[in-house]
Amino acid sequence: MKKILFIVSEDWYFVSHRLHLATTAINDGHEVLLLSRMSEYQGLINSLGIETIDWPLKRSSRNLLLEFKTIYCIFDVIRNFKPDLVHAVAMKPVFYTALSSIFVNVKGLIFAFGGLGFIFRSHRIVARILRLFFVPIFRLLLRGKNIRLIIQNKDDRRLLEDYGIIGTKKIRLIRGAGVDTMKFFPQYTPHSDTLLVILPARMLWDKGVEDFVICAQRCKKKKVNARFVLIGDPDPHNPECIPDSQLKKWIRQGAIEWWGRKDDILSAYHKADIVCFPSYHEGLPKTLLEAASCGLPIVSYDVPGCREVVQDTINGFLIPLKDRDALFLAVLKLLEDSKLRYEMGQRGRKLILKDFTQEKIAAETISVWNEFLK
Repeated sequence: MKKILFIVSEDWYFVSHRLHLATTAINDGHEVLLLSRMSEYQGLINSLGIETIDWPLKRSSRNLLLEFKTIYCIFDVIRNFKPDLVHAVAMKPVFYTALSSIFVNVKGLIFAFGGLGFIFRSHRIVARILRLFFVPIFRLLLRGKNIRLIIQNKDDRRLLEDYGIIGTKKIRLIRGAGVDTMKFFPQYTPHSDTLLVILPARMLWDKGVEDFVICAQRCKKKKVNARFVLIGDPDPHNPECIPDSQLKKWIRQGAIEWWGRKDDILSAYHKADIVCFPSYHEGLPKTLLEAASCGLPIVSYDVPGCREVVQDTINGFLIPLKDRDALFLAVLKLLEDSKLRYEMGQRGRKLILKDFTQEKIAAETISVWNEFLK
C-alpha cells in the first residue's frame, strides 16, 4: 500500500475532475488523503474512504501572512502524512507544493496544470512582467528528478518547452480528466419545436458569455425558434467575473435565460440540442467532454483545449477566436439542420468512447504515478 496526497484548490473541483482517479487508487489498495478547501462535498468524499484536511487557500488573496500559512500547511501535511506521492492540481497548488517540497522529501511529485492561463498566454504588460518573475522561479522549482508535469493539450506543451520551464522528458500529455460515459449518455428523444442552445460555464467574461449573448440576440432578431440558456454561477474570486447586474440586464433584454448553477447538469444536456462554448482559452474543458459524450454537437472557438475535443465539421465547428459573425452562422447552421446535429453528435460520442473515458484517463495518470511507485 502506498500513500497518495492530492492537493486541490476546492473540493467541488476534486469531485468533478479527480474523484474517479482517487477512488481507483483506493481500489488498488492505496491510502488517499485530500488537502483542499472544504465545503459541501466533504461528506461525499469521506464516505468513499478518502480522508480530508481543510486547506485555507484563497485564490486571490494578497495577505502575505495567510499565503505563508497556506504554504506551511502543505509542508506540515507532507511531513506528518509522509506520502509516497503528491498529486497537485492547478497553478497555485502546484506552485505552493513545489515551494514546500524544497524542505521535505517526497518520492514522487505530480504537478497537473489545468491550463496555462493569463500569466503564460496574455500579451498584456502585466502578464509580461509577471512572466519575468514566474518563469525563472518555475525553472528552479521544477528541476528535481522526482517531478512529472501533466499538461492537457499540445499547445500548452509547446508553450512550456518554448519558455524552457521544464525538460521535455518530465512532461506528460494527458488530455483532460475524462468523463463517465455511463452517466453522460445520449438521449435521442423528441424535444419541443423550440430548440435549446446552452452554455454551461462559470459566468466569466473570458468564457465568451458575451459572445454567446450576442449570438442569441442575433438569432432572436432573425426570429429563429430557439432558446439560449446560460448555466453556471458567477465566480466572485475571479477578476473576469461578470456582475449579477450585467447578467440580469441581458435577461431583461429577452434573448437569453440564466439558470444559474445546476447540480443535475445531465438533465440540461438531455434537454439541449447544441452546446455553444465560445471560451477564449482552456486547458481541456470537461464541459465539452460531457456534451460530446451526450451526443451533442458543439460550437467553440479554435483555442487550446477546445480543439482537442472539437474536430471541425466532424463533431462540431471550430470558429476563429472572437469571430462573432462566424459563431452566429455556425450556430444558425446547426439550428436549421437536424440531420447534421444528429450526425455530429454521433461522431462526438464515438470520439469520447475512443479517447476520453475516465477509465482511460485514470490508467494514463496511474502509469505516470508508477514511474515513482514501482
